[in-house]
Amino acid sequence: MDLADLPGRPCPAAAALELVGDRWSLLVIREVSFGAHRFTRIQEGTGAPRDRLAARLKTLVDAGVLRRERYCEAPERYEYHLTDAGQELVPVIRALRAWGERWACTPGQAVTPAPGAP
Repeated sequence: MDLADLPGRPCPAAAALELVGDRWSLLVIREVSFGAHRFTRIQEGTGAPRDRLAARLKTLVDAGVLRRERYCEAPERYEYHLTDAGQELVPVIRALRAWGERWACTPGQAVTPAPGAP
């Protein structure tokens, strides 16, 4: 993504949102940061439809946010891990969660943290 391709003023925030600003991308990054590295576990944690999850994983790998590592040759299966770029998004997701707990959730609404969540 070239900043010059975005409408309006060039903005790194807009470029970042273009890459990871949709719900599924952020939820994928959250799940991988919690230790869900295989497709099925990521899908369980996000609730994403299979086709949408596959597309987001490909986009995040192509963008260098995740890396794929083969764990099975027959059938061919991969795990997904955060790159340095992906690791740097974890505090952003924590901040979004804190904001959501304060401003987007109904008062008294139960928020169940995932294993290992801050």
